Amino acid sequence: MAQLVRVHNFNVSTDGFGAGEDQSFERPFGHADPSPLWSWAGATAHWPNRAEPGGTYGLDDYFTRDYHNNIGAEIMGRNKFGPQRGPWENYDWQGWWGEEPPFRTPVFVLTHHPRPSITRGHTTFHFLDASPEAALARAREAADGKDVRIGGGVATVRAFLDADLVDTLHVVEAPIKIERGEQLWTSPDALADRFHHEQVPSPSGVTHHLFWRR
Repeated sequence: MAQLVRVHNFNVSTDGFGAGEDQSFERPFGHADPSPLWSWAGATAHWPNRAEPGGTYGLDDYFTRDYHNNIGAEIMGRNKFGPQRGPWENYDWQGWWGEEPPFRTPVFVLTHHPRPSITRGHTTFHFLDASPEAALARAREAADGKDVRIGGGVATVRAFLDADLVDTLHVVEAPIKIERGEQLWTSPDALADRFHHEQVPSPSGVTHHLFWRR
């Protein structure tokens, strides 16, 4: 089985933004309210951060259940790992996710300011100053034959798309506008030159966009 590079459960607004401006500790998504972007996933039975029984089944739950399927490593940008910019003042910050992050694989964080690796629960974060190609080589090795997920944010997904390294994408369009910030696309048609595209509306109000290589 081929080792795929996947974008999965990546959320954008109807105008194509994945996050707003002015990210901070208090506002991880900048000026944008993340609730409308993520509420479809948080309502499902297999949402990784669900702390109590319950949740919905159906189309949305299929995608949250598939999030971990055959994933052996993740690559993310520094802005997904935390709100800091520039050199690390110290190494106290260890991510948004507490003692047990939801990834449970090696995670490679792209940054111009590397720091020692850290382990939180079943997840180890490695910090790389590397090109998309070099980072993917590290992640493929760590994934041990399984797929590699490009976890975001927008700049990281775009960098891997620009380098033509992505095999499949699952992007979820929420019925809100953000208007400014980090924009993945102005239209999903921007990927039509390289990918087949299907869109599937969900009863929850979001639209699932599925892309796979031509």
